[in-house]
Amino acid sequence: MEITLVEESLYRFRIEQRDLMRVPGVVFASKELLPQAAGDKALEQVANVATLPGIVRASFAMPDVHWGYGFPIGGVAATDTAHGGVVSPGGVGFDISCGVRLLAAGIDRDVLGHQRMRHLMDILDAAVPRGMGRGGLWKLSGTGEMDNLLVGGARYAVEHGHGVPRDLDRCEDFGVLEGAAPGQVSSRAVERGLHQVGSLGSGNHFL
Repeated sequence: MEITLVEESLYRFRIEQRDLMRVPGVVFASKELLPQAAGDKALEQVANVATLPGIVRASFAMPDVHWGYGFPIGGVAATDTAHGGVVSPGGVGFDISCGVRLLAAGIDRDVLGHQRMRHLMDILDAAVPRGMGRGGLWKLSGTGEMDNLLVGGARYAVEHGHGVPRDLDRCEDFGVLEGAAPGQVSSRAVERGLHQVGSLGSGNHFL
């Protein structure tokens, strides 16, 4: 698919509606970032998302847009259920655990040196589970504990030694979504999730 971008302003580009697109695509990026997004076909995915039933206004792409599983990473879309829209877990990613944290250490970089830095990165690599099917740090006892986790959220995790109370201060709604209904989660999803809790999942993670 050939993608034509129309520059609307300095950092905003429009993908014109064509073929089965129900709304245009809108890309927020600098001109320097666009070749990479176009090169890995992420912009085609932006256009594909624009074909979804019930999509509202536009298929958006943030500056970090790159190729994903169906939806582009960095893609944003809203759908209206009154017009056939659906909540799409595939759009969010069923393996996701993205977050950004900076840990500051009182070590001079020059003192640490390249070799020690590589060794430190190897230790982090071994200690933090990531990738599909690798499994997580938290081995749940079964579906009952998964239900408790789904209801209790991050608070349940902290209560069981996976985090500290101040972590909750950095989470939306303190890590708990009121009204969570584990019964609405399919047995297949629970089965897959049992072994992935406490992992980063797949994707490009920055450690």
